[in-house]
Amino acid sequence: MEYFHNRRHLKDSPQTQNSTGQETGIQSKSNSSAEIPVMVSILVVVICCTCFYFIYCWRWRIRNAIRRDQIQSLVTLSKLDLPLMDFSTIIEATNSFSESNKIGEGGFGPVYKGTLSSGHEIAVKRLSAKSRQGTVEFQNEVESIAKLQHRNLVKLLGCCAHKEEKLLIYEFVPNGSLDAFLFDSNRSSQLDWKTRHDIILGITRGLLYLHEDSQVTFIHRDLKASNVLLDNRMNPKISDFGLAKSFYGEDSNEVNTGKVVGTLGYMAPEYALNGTFSIKSDVFSFGVLLLEILNGQRNCSAYHLQQHGDTLLQHAWILWTEDRASEFIDPTLSNSCSANEVSRCFHTGLLCVQENPEERPTMSTVQLMLISDQMQLPSPTEPSNYARSNTVIDFLRSRDTGSTHKESLNGVTITSIGPR
Repeated sequence: MEYFHNRRHLKDSPQTQNSTGQETGIQSKSNSSAEIPVMVSILVVVICCTCFYFIYCWRWRIRNAIRRDQIQSLVTLSKLDLPLMDFSTIIEATNSFSESNKIGEGGFGPVYKGTLSSGHEIAVKRLSAKSRQGTVEFQNEVESIAKLQHRNLVKLLGCCAHKEEKLLIYEFVPNGSLDAFLFDSNRSSQLDWKTRHDIILGITRGLLYLHEDSQVTFIHRDLKASNVLLDNRMNPKISDFGLAKSFYGEDSNEVNTGKVVGTLGYMAPEYALNGTFSIKSDVFSFGVLLLEILNGQRNCSAYHLQQHGDTLLQHAWILWTEDRASEFIDPTLSNSCSANEVSRCFHTGLLCVQENPEERPTMSTVQLMLISDQMQLPSPTEPSNYARSNTVIDFLRSRDTGSTHKESLNGVTITSIGPR
């Protein structure tokens, strides 16, 4: 009996061992399955930490680049004969940039009125250092206008660079911009013929100084009604030199740029279509502005597109060819204008907006045309009709039918600046 008992015990022993092995294998697989989520979690944490590290390094490099730009700006500005104003002084003068002190909005930021502790009124143009375009404009405008001194150019009093803030401090021009009067049916009556003629001559002198009389040749590239400010005596002052280009002894007859910036309706066709600009591009813009002052309407406005199917320039040309130039003049001027002065201004304006830049006069010639009764003026040729393309016309109509949103078309900026 003991023998058979031992035999059964021996026969059962392998089965017990096999059962124990299977249980061990199952337990091992269970442990491996439990380890997988842990490993995945660790991997995810490592990846996230790596990503956060790279993001931190990227932001650190950006912050350092901004600091370097600010230091470089301050170094450059300190070399100019221009006061560097303290940021706390500007904060106090503008009441911490309060909305009640806001007097306009430009393409690169708002403009605020301020009063210094001395009682002197200033206009502060606030630019953001976060925008590369704003930084470039700030540097360009300071370097440009700091060299310019003329009674028909707005005077830059100082500048300020503080952390991400970049500020330009100008003289305060109480009557604001020309467009606020010219294109407002309620205020345009304040611009009688003598006032308009004086404004035309003042803009002429300012642009002539930029092109020929300053030590460096400047091309403004954004001359328009909103960039002409009027002082308390309604004397014009050309402003906003953020897009200006200067030339030191270089041939400024023709320059090509890869990016077209400016305001639609005032840009010369060779610049708008090909990116080529020169002093004659400014002459074209002046011609547009001159005709707007005579007529009281914008060049590219819904009024002319709907009533005449043409821009103001084309409408002026049609009236010229039909010998009906007197119909072009703003009706509010009928009782105050000089027929001879109006005729010379109209003729000069058409000469300035000719399609071929070589046929346009220089600003020194324009000045003679406007003041000399003896000078014989050549016959103008037809202005370019590039602004009549369907894309441009649709854009202009959408802009002039109640939308106040500032838009852009192929890099062309539309800006509106209020009184400063």
